[in-house]
Amino acid sequence: MATPSFSSDTTIDEIADRIYRISTPVEIPGGGGFSFNQYLIDDDEPLLFHTGLRKMFPVVADAVARIVALDRLRYVGFSHFEADECGALNAFLAVAPRAEPLCGQIAAMVSVSDYADRPPRALDDGETVSLGRHSVRWLYTPHLPHAWECGFLMETTSATLLCGDLFTQGGSHLPPLTESDILEPSEAFRREMDYFSHTRNARVMLERLAALKPTTLACMHGSAWRGDGAALLRGLADSVERG
Repeated sequence: MATPSFSSDTTIDEIADRIYRISTPVEIPGGGGFSFNQYLIDDDEPLLFHTGLRKMFPVVADAVARIVALDRLRYVGFSHFEADECGALNAFLAVAPRAEPLCGQIAAMVSVSDYADRPPRALDDGETVSLGRHSVRWLYTPHLPHAWECGFLMETTSATLLCGDLFTQGGSHLPPLTESDILEPSEAFRREMDYFSHTRNARVMLERLAALKPTTLACMHGSAWRGDGAALLRGLADSVERG
């Protein structure tokens, strides 16, 4: 994939109570529009989920600073070890002296303990971290959609699932939050790009996520979504099983 060009068109929108979507639209040469989203939970112990690519740090940091002072960041989390998830991790650690990388045990073992300039807080499956009014629970989902270390955070107070690369939608200027169908466009994108791992355990893991009954899905690419998250996740499981 060709290198995208970054603009100053980054937007900030509150998608749930004090949970903000920071979205940077890009145009990928030969690949059309796309978006990179980060999610900031503004609380006593603020958490940023996804950092964006290393070269995105200036625009993402500027957006974060409009909501909370950068030196207040307490956690910088991500779903799995990939440039758009944590490329700017060390840049954020440099401006946030209290911040810890937040990831699963596998990510800490295979990548983050070596890569990060500060030791990570490595979470066990199901472990919960209090941020103040909010709390997040780590859900280990190996190879869903890809990467051995993959997992998601469920914000339990607002029933918001920080679902990483699930339901990735193409396009660069989609609504920040939608109640329209995102399954069909995200599945069309998956089938074209073939970025899921084809794990045999996808149904079991998606059913586990569905059982949490999320009402907001904070997608990393495209619109965040509001509605019956359990039904949407089970719809994804059905679609993945069909191939």
